Amino acid sequence: MTALQTPAAPSPSTPRLALLLDVDGPVASPVTRDVQPGIIADMLALAAAGIPVIFNTGRSDAFIREQVMEPMIAAGMAAGTVIHAICEKGAVWFSYTAEGPGPVHVDRELAMPQALGDDVRRLVAEDYSAHMFFDETKRAMVSVEQHVAVANSDYRAEQELFDADAMALMGRHGLGVVRLDHHAPNSDDQIDYRVDPTIISTDIESVRLGKDLGASRAVELLAAQGITPQAWRTVGDSRTDYAMADWLHHNDHPVKHVDVRPADGVPVKPYEVLTAADLGLGGDVIHDDAGAAFLRSWRSALIG
Repeated sequence: MTALQTPAAPSPSTPRLALLLDVDGPVASPVTRDVQPGIIADMLALAAAGIPVIFNTGRSDAFIREQVMEPMIAAGMAAGTVIHAICEKGAVWFSYTAEGPGPVHVDRELAMPQALGDDVRRLVAEDYSAHMFFDETKRAMVSVEQHVAVANSDYRAEQELFDADAMALMGRHGLGVVRLDHHAPNSDDQIDYRVDPTIISTDIESVRLGKDLGASRAVELLAAQGITPQAWRTVGDSRTDYAMADWLHHNDHPVKHVDVRPADGVPVKPYEVLTAADLGLGGDVIHDDAGAAFLRSWRSALIG
C-alpha cells in the first residue's frame, strides 16, 4: 500500500494522488451519521499536503456542511486549502475553505418535479414516518432516510414497501422509472428516473445522476484550479460507487478503487480494487473503520 509508483515528482499542479470519497460509509458512520475525529484529522493533513480531497456523495450540501465541513474547520483547516463537495450524485456542488462555504451550484435540468416531491413527502408523513423521514435539504433529488433510532432490519423491510409505493406514485405522475431490475417506462416507453435504495435511504433521481457524473465534475473542478493528479483513489461502500473508478479509468486517469463493504461481492474490473484485507485487516473492518484505515495509510505513505 505504501508504494505509489508515481511517474514524476509531485508538484502543486500534479499531486501524486487525488481522493474521491463517497461519504456515507467510508467517511460518515452509516449508524450515527457522524465522522470520526481521526478521519477529520487525516483528511486535513492530506489536503494541507496538497492531496486533493473531494467528496462525491448522494448527500445534500447541508449534510456535508454540518457533518464534514464544520468539523474540518473547527479542527484547524489550513489557510488556502480548498475542499470540493459534489452532492446529490452530481446535481449539486460547492467548495469550501477555512473561511466557510462558497456558492452552491445546482443543475436544474437534473432536478425532480416539485409536484412529485410534494407527494412523496405526503406519503412518508401518512404511512412511513415511524421508520423514515423526508430529507428537506435536497435541492434536486427526492430522498427519504432511516431514523437513527430505528433498527436497520426494520427499516429495510419498510423500505421495500415504500419503494413500491413510490414507483406507483411516479407512474401516476406519468414518469418512467427503474428500480434495480424493475423497469416501468412511461407512455412514451422512456425511463428518465430511478428509485435507488441504499442501506439507510432511498433516493429518487434522474437517471443521468450517478457517481460517474460526480467523477466528471471532480476532474473539471481540479482542472479549473490547474490541477491534474498523477493518480486517483476512489472510495465507496456499494456497487454503484464503482462508477467513480469506471469513469476515471475509461477517461485514462490511473485509478484504484477501495471498497469498504465488499460483502456485496467485488466485481471484476480493469483496475485494481482494494479492501481492508489489503491493509492486513479482518473482514469485520468495514465502513468508516475501513475508510479511516486507508486514510491513515495514505497519510503515512505521502506525508510520513
